[in-house]
Amino acid sequence: MTSAIADKTPPRAKTVLATLILVAGVANINLAVANVALPDIGKDFDASSVALNLVAVGYSLGLAASVLYFGALGDRHGRKRMLIIGMGLSIPASLIAGFAPSVEVLFAGRLLGGIAAGLAYPTTLAIITALWQGPSRTKAIASWSALGGAISALGPVLSGGLLEVFSWHSVFLVTLPLAVIALVGALKLVPKDGGDARESVDNLGGVLSIFFVGAMVLSLNFLPMAGAGLIAGILAAIAIAAGIGFFLRQHRAPTPLFDLTIAARPTFWVAAFGGVVVFGTLMGAMYIGQQYLQNVLEYSTLAAGASVLPAAASMVLVAPLSARMVENHGSRLTLLAGFAFIALGMVVAMTMWNEHAHYWQVALVYICIGLGVGIAGTPASRSLTGSVPLSRAGMASSMSDLQRDLGGAIMQSILGAILTAGYAHNLSKQIAGSPDADTVTNQTQAALTKSFASADDLAARYPDHATEILSAARQAFVDGDFFAYAAAIIVVVAGALVVSIFYPNVKKERQLMKEYASVDN
Repeated sequence: MTSAIADKTPPRAKTVLATLILVAGVANINLAVANVALPDIGKDFDASSVALNLVAVGYSLGLAASVLYFGALGDRHGRKRMLIIGMGLSIPASLIAGFAPSVEVLFAGRLLGGIAAGLAYPTTLAIITALWQGPSRTKAIASWSALGGAISALGPVLSGGLLEVFSWHSVFLVTLPLAVIALVGALKLVPKDGGDARESVDNLGGVLSIFFVGAMVLSLNFLPMAGAGLIAGILAAIAIAAGIGFFLRQHRAPTPLFDLTIAARPTFWVAAFGGVVVFGTLMGAMYIGQQYLQNVLEYSTLAAGASVLPAAASMVLVAPLSARMVENHGSRLTLLAGFAFIALGMVVAMTMWNEHAHYWQVALVYICIGLGVGIAGTPASRSLTGSVPLSRAGMASSMSDLQRDLGGAIMQSILGAILTAGYAHNLSKQIAGSPDADTVTNQTQAALTKSFASADDLAARYPDHATEILSAARQAFVDGDFFAYAAAIIVVVAGALVVSIFYPNVKKERQLMKEYASVDN
């Protein structure tokens, strides 16, 4: 597909690419490390399911809310500069989260870490887009996408191993040495660029984008919380107002933060939507899966973290195939193949993940999801970068990152909300149908339905009833799981329909890419 475009790589291409992947790896690990620790965090702080959702989504929230704005700043002021600032800021962010005395401070540390990643992460793909061309760019993006996803999948393993020896605080400190190495690598190896002084930044659009994404994600998290309807409504209203303001601003701004003309290209917006579904499903499955393995199947933290290794291996193994599929058969077919594997994984999880599931059933889900993300990740990112001029590489890179982070934030919030509501509803139903329902006080029922961690704490305080309490809580969790995965399947199928209908076939895609290149250059 890119045979008409000259092949180009930078000096020391392998070491530069390795540095960029390491920078992306710091962000990817931080996205995933919290999931394994959530049960321990819940017990330590007696946190509600909503609070745990916010801890889990805090990093992706900060990253998703800031990535568009910071990508434009990188185009203007220099991508290497943003890379260095982001890696530098990630160090204190990890320390705040690692030594957090409360769940609120922990959320703040995660949010700051996401903002730091918003400075560094989008520049990695923007630099690849600027320094590589032709088939080499496709291969570089495939490596960046697959290894980044695999590193993200390895995050739970690192967390699980640490939690076998140390407290939950340690999982937020694990990336500190990696961040230091990445910072040094960025300083020494990444080529200098001074940005484009001719580019002006739409600062108002940037602020609106932050409020739009941030308020939307927080609204989704507060929605299932009892008594938080007003807060959720206010946040939703802010998101709607900021979203309308953002798109109106992009129509009128002389140099828009998000060029709607470019975004309207089918190879851009369909790929962006597909990426939101693909990476959002991955993050949602990791988030729910880790809690299921520990709470329901009673896996240790290490065993739960290691259970996702098949996903990481699948992503890496399938990356070369994905690059070849894109070059030979186009992005649409490659995206749809990835969607098919992800949907299969969700079906297996919905039907086989119960209180007595065997490990092969767990591994099968992660293999399917890993294959799906590994296949679909390359075209989702490559189509974005191929649809924009090099001068707007930050926009494509930011959108590529946004599809991951916004997708993760939205899917974790939605699936977490469905899981929370399903868990509380099923447990309330079990209590109402129990012959001892009259003896269960409102306070006890509130503790049981608050979260699995609260039910576990209650079982520890009443050992005579521990078996009944935990059995009911596990059944309620599986019931909530079922509806969450059903929702994920609906989202994946809808995404596949959008790609199938609106993304151009391979012949049209090649034609459009050539037209875009000639117009933009």
